[in-house]
Amino acid sequence: MSLTRISAILLRQYYLTRDNPTRMIQIFMWPLLDIILWGFISKYVGEIGGAAFSLSLLGAIILWDFLVRVMYGVTVTFFEDVWSRNFLNIFASPLAVGEYISGMVLWSICTSLIGFSAMLLSAWAFFGFSAAVYTLMALPFMLILFFTGVALGIFGVSIVLRFGPSAEWFIWPMPAVLTPFAGVFYPLSILPEWMQTIAYALPPSHVFEGLRAIITGGEVMTSSLINGTLLGVFYIAIAYIFFLRVYKRAIRTGLIARYSAETVS
Repeated sequence: MSLTRISAILLRQYYLTRDNPTRMIQIFMWPLLDIILWGFISKYVGEIGGAAFSLSLLGAIILWDFLVRVMYGVTVTFFEDVWSRNFLNIFASPLAVGEYISGMVLWSICTSLIGFSAMLLSAWAFFGFSAAVYTLMALPFMLILFFTGVALGIFGVSIVLRFGPSAEWFIWPMPAVLTPFAGVFYPLSILPEWMQTIAYALPPSHVFEGLRAIITGGEVMTSSLINGTLLGVFYIAIAYIFFLRVYKRAIRTGLIARYSAETVS
């Protein structure tokens, strides 16, 4: 694996973003809109339901948005090559699959951290939300969410690579589909048992259960953090293996050379 080729992916995305104001704006615009919208909702809920619930809700929104930004950071990097018809050129180069994915993940780290910082600043400026509330406990939570976002991003890229750019619609609602099971806005105990079973198999559910425990002054179970981390790493490995299988199939069948804006089979 070559750091030079990985950095080339980062450099390309940097130039694409630097030279196109619309790409730069979207890094800041959506997090800002999210925090303003949900910030006022959480403020209202805080007035009728208590400050602890309001703080928990706003913190959950910020962390969930971080996961979504990580996922979109990976997928959009891939889509940039599809939209610019540069996809075949990328894989005709000496660039290895692992290097390409590493570049996508590193670019996702850059954009998601920028968006996350913008959300924290907006939450502090508009609603007096302080990240210090979470102290160092926020770090393992963010790591679990990062792993989950990367796994979802790689899986989404694999789906589009397999079925063509017309499958792009499948990517954008993926976080919304997971939200009810992740317990972002409510404890898992209120879910039916079958939904709880699915929820505990998802890394984010362990994050938001721990978040609520911190806000209410309870203790975070170390086992939850360990399970969430292990699940996150497991799903990244599964997503990467799935991507490799799809990529090898695309090479073997010649699909990669016929990649276009239409559905492929």
